[in-house]
Parts: sequence; C-alpha cells; structure tokens
Amino acid sequence: MPDLFDTPAPAGAEAPRPLADRIRPRHLSEVIGQRHVLGAEGPLGAMLAAGSLGSVIFWGPPGVGKTTIARLLAHETDRAFVQISAIFSGVPELRKVFEAAKLRATQGKGTLLFVDEIHRFNKAQQDSFLPHMEDGTILLVGATTENPSFELNAALLSRAQVIILERLSLADLERLAQRAEQALGRALPLKAPAREALLEMADGDGRAALNLIEQVMAWKIEAPLDTEALSSRLMRRAAKYDKSGDEHYNLISALHKSVRGSDPDAALYWFARMLEGGEDPRFLARRLTRMAVEDIGLADPQAQTQCLHAWETYERLGSPEGELALAQAVIYLALAPKSNAGYVAYKAAREAARKTGSAPPPAHILNAPTKLMEEQGFGAGYQYDHDAEDGFSGQHYFPDGMKRPIFYNPVERGFERELKKRVDWFAKLRVKRGS
Repeated sequence: MPDLFDTPAPAGAEAPRPLADRIRPRHLSEVIGQRHVLGAEGPLGAMLAAGSLGSVIFWGPPGVGKTTIARLLAHETDRAFVQISAIFSGVPELRKVFEAAKLRATQGKGTLLFVDEIHRFNKAQQDSFLPHMEDGTILLVGATTENPSFELNAALLSRAQVIILERLSLADLERLAQRAEQALGRALPLKAPAREALLEMADGDGRAALNLIEQVMAWKIEAPLDTEALSSRLMRRAAKYDKSGDEHYNLISALHKSVRGSDPDAALYWFARMLEGGEDPRFLARRLTRMAVEDIGLADPQAQTQCLHAWETYERLGSPEGELALAQAVIYLALAPKSNAGYVAYKAAREAARKTGSAPPPAHILNAPTKLMEEQGFGAGYQYDHDAEDGFSGQHYFPDGMKRPIFYNPVERGFERELKKRVDWFAKLRVKRGS
C-alpha cells in the first residue's frame, strides 16, 4: 500500500531494465555460444529433437547462459519455469515448491525447477529432490560453478545428465556487443583496439560484457576512445579465480604440466595467472619445489636448490619483488632436463616394502654388540666395502629369500646420464663379485 511519500508512476511507465535483461534471447536459436550443447548433435539439441528432455546439471563459469537456457527449455517444453537459489532457500522453501509442482501436475502442467548454485545444498537437501524427479513432478535443471563430481550426491548425479557450458569466446562476445548496439540504436564509442580490450575485460562472461557495454554507452563523449582512455575510465575486471575451488587445482595443474612439458612461456603464463588471481606465492614456491623433485629429480640436482633459493629470496624480499625469483625458478625448471626415475623408484620401493614389511635384514649386515648376537651369527661374513677391490664388495643387502629388484632406472638425460653409467658399472661388478 503506498505511503504519503510515494509518487504515482505515470500511466504506461516502466522501471528501467538492465541491458542484459532487455536483450535476453527469446528462443534457443538466439543463444550466443554453447553450440556444442544446443546444436543438432549436442545433448540438449538431441533431447529436444526426440521430445525427451531429462533433468540436467549445467556446470560452467558465471555469465555463460545457464539461467537463460533453463528459461528457454521451460518455454520449449511448455513447462512452468520456477527458479530458486540454494543460497537463499532451505527445506521450507523446497517443500512449498514441491507442493506447488504437484498441484500443477494435477492440472496437466509440468514444472521445470531451476536451482542456481545447487552445490550449496547439503546432502539431505539434495536427496529431497530425488522422489519428485522420479515421479515426474519436477524436471530439475541445476546450475553450478563447482565440479559436480565433488559437490553433488551420487544419487542426484545418477538421475541427471551433467552438461558443461563453456566461457564465451571473443567472437561470441563480439556478437553480443553487436546485439547490444542494435538494441540501443548506436555503436559503442570505442576505437577498434579499445573495443577488443573491452571484450577481453569481460573474460568470457557475457553478463559482465553487457554490464561493461552499458557503462560505456552511458558516457557522454564526442569522439571514440582509444585503449588508454578506456583503461583510465574502467577498472579492469578481476580474473576469475577461487583459491579453494576448481580453478585453483586447474591452474596449478596447467602450471605443473607446462613445466613438465618444457614450455617456459606457458609455465610463466599460468604462474602469472595464479598470482593475478591472488594466489599465495608461498604455495607456488612449495609446488615448484615439488615439481623439481618429481619431474626433474637427479637429471638436474640443481633444480631443487634453485627452488629453495628462490623460496628463501621471496621470504626475504616479499611481494612483489620476491615473485621475480619464483618466476626465474619457473623458467629454470621448464628448461631443465626431465626425469621421474627417482619418483618412480621411490614409489616402487614403497610398494615392495608394503609387501615384505616383516622380512628382517640379512644377518651379515646386522651389528653384533652382544655375545649372544655374535653367537647367533649377526655380522658374520660381512665384507667391509672400503677394503674390497674398487671399494665395492657386491654383497646382497635385501632380506634373505627376496629376489633382487631394480627400482631405479636413470634416463639418458642431464646428470642422470652420468648416474646411469655408475648404475651399470656397479651392476657389472656385482655380477662379477657374485660369480
């Protein structure tokens, strides 16, 4: 009910609508991007063509059309569209939604329930969807930015198909900008390089792109702006990065594999992406050291030293100066000779130790500090290697009855080429001493 201070709106007046809402697609054919999903050969395209749309989970970054596509699916299948957010909804709200859906079903009307941020529901709340999905009361369309494999119940995943939506390409964002210009009746007041820079700022997020476009269109300027003028007026959008979520693990995986693949440029790029996203440089220092041990190992023993020195330098200088030392370690690791022979040997030795964990060392390499132990044969027959020819006795050091395994197989790269010569030399001497 209006109070004394309300001013009646003029007849036919309408509240201003955001640009993103004004140009929202009305048909699936108008959706920009996601052709791999909506095309005739895509999962949704095939479902609609067959007239058998099932429950789905949309997994993808923000601003790629999850809500829009859900709305259009409801329209295409003549279902009521109901939208809730897991952030603001609990069991009472869900109960009301299910009851309303049941009532519609008795009237011959289906319900498409769109649940935004579905991963935020706990296990019990996720389980509450199951009976209503099974009896057809609702067709569930969930949306999540997190990996469903980790965040959603197996029972829910078994009843819904996971569909991955991709971030929009620059070409997609350009089409979106052209649609916005057509709706607004004028062109963006930007020179070509500035226009591209604006779309790059959106970082694949269509909603962010439209918000930026709407902001630029509101400026009262006479001549088109260049990139520098645009940058001075707009704060660059922060990179999408969640230090505790999928992006954290995706980017560190990209950095690790770029180092392993001996690509310093790609490694530096992912290293910089993580820093720009706010990652703790100490985490990166720790992971770089791990890469030196796992993927370079003894092919270049200096790699581990380089990482530890870079880590120490960062601790002394702090950010941002110390980050350069870590960047140099990234370059060193990427260009170092690679070998995981030590890593493989360690894992094989651990596995052998688990299988033979109760086997004692052979008696001849045990000390005999007491008379009783000496009488039991401890230390009997031990050959002191320094007294042997070439400083090598070739004795057996594994448990009695255990066939001698080979764990360490050095590669013909870097310093391990030299270590391989030593391994082969000792193996020949061992055969000679044994004979």
